[in-house]
Amino acid sequence: MSILGSLTPAKGLRVLITAGAGGIGQAIARGFVETGARVHISDIDEATVNAATGGAITGSVANAADEAQTKALFEEAREQMGGLDVVVANAGVAGPTSRVGEISQADWDECLEINLRGAYLAARFGEAELKANKGLFIAMASVAGRLPYAFRTPYAASKWGVIGLAKSLAAEMGPDGVRANAILPGIVKGPRIDRVIQARADQVGVSFEEMREQYLAKVSLRRMVTAEDIAAMCLFLASPGGSNVSGQALSVCGNVETL
Repeated sequence: MSILGSLTPAKGLRVLITAGAGGIGQAIARGFVETGARVHISDIDEATVNAATGGAITGSVANAADEAQTKALFEEAREQMGGLDVVVANAGVAGPTSRVGEISQADWDECLEINLRGAYLAARFGEAELKANKGLFIAMASVAGRLPYAFRTPYAASKWGVIGLAKSLAAEMGPDGVRANAILPGIVKGPRIDRVIQARADQVGVSFEEMREQYLAKVSLRRMVTAEDIAAMCLFLASPGGSNVSGQALSVCGNVETL
C-alpha cells in the first residue's frame, strides 16, 4: 500500500503521555485511543487522573519534574502495557508574566524544572524501550522556543531548551531507529492562555478582550489553535507517513509572526 494511504498510526501502539489528563495531553490520549492504541497518562492530581482514565487509558500520579516519580511512572506504564512505542513529554507550566528583574529564582526554577527537566526525565526513562521498539519521542515545545518572548523569559528559555533536547535526541538515538521531534504549539485555546492574557492585560492596564486581540494580531490566520490540532500532529508523527520525520521542530500555530 502506498505510504499516502498510511497517515494514521498502526493499531496497538503503546503510548505514554505526561500531563495527559487534561488540555493538550488529554486530546493526544483520546486521539491515540481512537486509532486503537493503549495509553498510559500521568498527572500530579489523583482525582484528575482518575477522571481521565478507563478503557484503553490507564494512569499514574506523578510529578514530571521528580526523578523518582518519573521512574516509577515508566515502570508502571511498562507493566500495564507490556512496553512502550511512543513517549510524549507534554508536561509544562506557563511560568510568570513579568520583567526578568521581578522574577524570583523559585518561579524561574519551577518553570525550567517542569518544562525542561521533565522532558529530559521522560527521555531518560523511556530510552531503553524506545530503542528496543524503534519508537518515537515527542517533546512539547512552543513557538516561544523559536521567537523572542518578552516578559516570559523562563518559559521561552525552557522551550528553546526542549527543542535543543529533541534535536539532540534525534541525532543520538537515530542510529537505533528512534525518532525524536518537538512540536511547537502556538496560542492554544483554553484556560491557560486565558490566564496569561489576563496577567499581561493587568500588567499594562488594558482589558482582557483588547489584550486577546493584540495576541491574535500576531498570528497570520488570526485565530488560536486547538488541543486537537496538536494531537493531529502527534498522530501523523506516529503514522507510517511520519516514519522519516525526525529531528524537527514542527510548528502548529497558524503562523505566529512574533510574540
